[in-house]
Amino acid sequence: MFLVNVRLSTIAIVEGKDLKLVDAPVSGGVKRASMGELTIMAAGTDESLKSTGSVLSALSEKLYVIKGGCGAGSGVKMANQLLAGVHIASAAEAMAFGARLGLNTRVLFNIITNSGGSSWMFENRVPHMLDNDYTPYSALDIFVKDMGIIARECSSQRVPLHISTIAHQLFLAGSAAGWGRQDDSAVVKVYETLSGVKVEGRLPVLKKEAVLQSLPSEWPLDPFDDIKGLIKKNAKTLIVLDDDPTGTQTVHGIEVLTEWSVASLVEQFRKKPLCFFILTNSRALSSEKARSLITDICRNLRTAANSVENTEYTVVLRGDSTLRGHFPEEADAAVSVLGEMDAWIICPFFFQGGRYTIEDVHYVGDLDRLVPAGDTEFAKDASFGFKSSNLREWVEEKTSGRIPASSVASISIQLLRKGGPDAVCERLCSLQKGSTCIVNAASERDIAVFAAGMIQAELKGKSFLCRTAASFVSARIGIVAKAPILPKDLGNKIESTGGLIVVGSYVPKTTKQVEELISQSGHFIRSVEVSVDKVAMKSSEERQEEIIRAAEMVDVFLQARKDTLLITSRVLITGKTPSESLEINLKVSSAMVEIVRRITTRPRYILAKGGITSSDIATKALEAKRAKVVGQALAGVPLWELGPESRHPGVPYVVFPGNVGDNNAVANVVRSWARPVRISSTKELLLNAEKGEYAVGAFNVYNMEGVEAVVAAAEEERSPAILQIHPSALKEGGFPLVACCVSAAEHSSVPITVHFDHGTSKLELMEAIVLGFDSVMVDGSHLPFKDNISHTKYISFLAHSKGMLVEAELGRLSGTEDGLTVEDYEAKLTDVNQAEEFIDETDIDALAVCIGNVHGKYPSSGPNLRLDLLKDLHALSSKKGVLLVLHGASGLSAELIKGCIERGVRKFNVNTEVQKAYMDSLSRPKSDLIHLMASAKEAMKAVVAEKMRLFGSAGKA
Repeated sequence: MFLVNVRLSTIAIVEGKDLKLVDAPVSGGVKRASMGELTIMAAGTDESLKSTGSVLSALSEKLYVIKGGCGAGSGVKMANQLLAGVHIASAAEAMAFGARLGLNTRVLFNIITNSGGSSWMFENRVPHMLDNDYTPYSALDIFVKDMGIIARECSSQRVPLHISTIAHQLFLAGSAAGWGRQDDSAVVKVYETLSGVKVEGRLPVLKKEAVLQSLPSEWPLDPFDDIKGLIKKNAKTLIVLDDDPTGTQTVHGIEVLTEWSVASLVEQFRKKPLCFFILTNSRALSSEKARSLITDICRNLRTAANSVENTEYTVVLRGDSTLRGHFPEEADAAVSVLGEMDAWIICPFFFQGGRYTIEDVHYVGDLDRLVPAGDTEFAKDASFGFKSSNLREWVEEKTSGRIPASSVASISIQLLRKGGPDAVCERLCSLQKGSTCIVNAASERDIAVFAAGMIQAELKGKSFLCRTAASFVSARIGIVAKAPILPKDLGNKIESTGGLIVVGSYVPKTTKQVEELISQSGHFIRSVEVSVDKVAMKSSEERQEEIIRAAEMVDVFLQARKDTLLITSRVLITGKTPSESLEINLKVSSAMVEIVRRITTRPRYILAKGGITSSDIATKALEAKRAKVVGQALAGVPLWELGPESRHPGVPYVVFPGNVGDNNAVANVVRSWARPVRISSTKELLLNAEKGEYAVGAFNVYNMEGVEAVVAAAEEERSPAILQIHPSALKEGGFPLVACCVSAAEHSSVPITVHFDHGTSKLELMEAIVLGFDSVMVDGSHLPFKDNISHTKYISFLAHSKGMLVEAELGRLSGTEDGLTVEDYEAKLTDVNQAEEFIDETDIDALAVCIGNVHGKYPSSGPNLRLDLLKDLHALSSKKGVLLVLHGASGLSAELIKGCIERGVRKFNVNTEVQKAYMDSLSRPKSDLIHLMASAKEAMKAVVAEKMRLFGSAGKA
């Protein structure tokens, strides 16, 4: 309130009542008042000012004592408000004029702030106009009142104030239009209404390729060698306090700690590591708790470092590349313990995620576009939302004006690309102590140049606190990216259970990725949805029921070898305030943790989607205290190896950020980590055997116990195998037997195929082709040679159209198999010359040869195999690209098996010995049928496993 023309009579009345009057208007608004940074203009008698001086000093940053008694302070305030109102009105007028001229109003603002026409009010109020954000810091009606007081006073004093009177009329017009309770910068709407222009200066969405091509050429020298050399001189360990686990998305071979006791940190410092991460997961906490946590960690770091000789370190606060997280609270907490730094470095560039900072504006890549970060879904985050895309303005916004945009320094792309590391070092060394500096970057070379320059500055004694995304970390320690890691690269035993995919992130990108995952992989993915309403909003009983239900369903699916998606319901539930929203998130996260803790099945792999989700699952559900970053499952998607103390040591843990990748990204990773699908053709399986110079066993099966025995032996021996069905077995077992074999092969953790053996008639062979077999054997050996060719050629054509391997027999084996007997006088060895014609005419893939082998038992004198004939047949088959098969492998010695493999046999048929093991087990009494089945299975499994080792296929899957 102003005190104007204070009458002497009024003063006399006050003094008569023993009261002291002080005229002390303030300036600074709500924001500065909250920080104790007001400017106060005080006037009054010396006695009055002496009595109130301590109070006024406590309330102000600047206290002015105005001579002239009561009324003088209000006079200064009136002059100040006249200028403030005129500046706001003229700023609105200038921006509206620029908009009418067709200028980019944001660019216009940036130019004027660096020119003579700028003012404090211009720089403070125009961003509100550009953002079309009129949240009232100082309401428009305040200037209606203040400028009205000035107008009345100018009339009283007979002083013409033309400009302020016009400004008053503008504010009156704004109030009359209904904008009085909006911010005073809303006066620009008067001009917008009159002229039809829009001052709002939303940053444009840019064409990525055009923008990147318009930039100067990159610094010509690769800084990574320089960085490695500088690191040797700079003994500082880089310690990354990661607010969620996704910050490890650009490194490999680096350790992550999930607890930070002094003892653990001392142990880590003694290793003299180049870098290590501490997973704080502070993004899941309130601001107060995050500040407290960072304070505790920094204290422990300081204590641990003091305990280990020659230990220095630099702290990086790794945060979200889309600008979410506790800034500046975490930085303030770190500085409160570690002391003031020469500069805070703000560097959210993240190449793998498509995050670029160009001309101080941070962009999020979206296909071929660059979208200003403030206009993305991430800026609308319920807990960490923001408006500014310009990082200078973002700093001011997040610090509530404590660090003005105009005071924020910048490392430009031009400086990086034309001046190199030396120019970066010079710029950093020139900063005033306690500065804030943002880093522009549009390529990994840019960030490496900055890192090299920063290390140079550190070697000159400068200290920095970095708030960065993941790309800076790998550049700072000289890590070069490597190709994404696949399951085969880990060399671990593949679990036969399903994989577990846990999704808690609510960002729209995650929802789209999950929809695409289900669309592409719904045929092998099973989904369990957790009701957010039940676990976060309902009673504790309903919450617990939902948790138990979800855990039990996931267990069932994992045990059934199905990759399983555990996902929160996609309807986002938020609170009335950011703290309430965070509380809901915590309830949901804790429910997901409890569900995973209740799952008893060890998954084949675990993929956790979203930063908070992946942290909580790793630390709380899986109880990991440390992990090693193996690499990335996809660019920007970390792959961890959990420590031995965790519940599932050795299980690959994929940490999938909520904001990374296109819509197909999750589906691609899941597909690459899915349980290997069985080989669709036996040909590929046998070609692998040819390359590895071993043979694959084809085992005749008749029932479920036989199928399970072969699969169990194959998985135990890590061997490929073939489930083989004879026509007589098909006649008895029918399609259910085939379906059992196909299902067992599909669910096996090793390559297994299903083969139809000894098909003699066209009818049964054509039936086999459509029943789901991977390969067939055409047995025309009982036919004359030309008829055999014709018969085999016809079936070969049909089977090849289905992508099936075709095996045929030339010559004829003696002996009995499944009730079919060939007498010795009918037996016939394979003729090499006939074999060449047969192969050329029939286009078969594999040839079953007769070299003295028999079906069933060999005579008491033992096998008499013609290995010389086999050698000749191998020479022919190798030339023709045909694989060799030997029936009647039961009863062959290890020496003969070895000799056959050396001479090209890649498939051995085994039946008699497995049958005998089954029949022998039936003769031993059992208490019930279950025990009988188990005994038979184990007996057959032992024989099958022995053959796999004998054939050399063990360990080849």
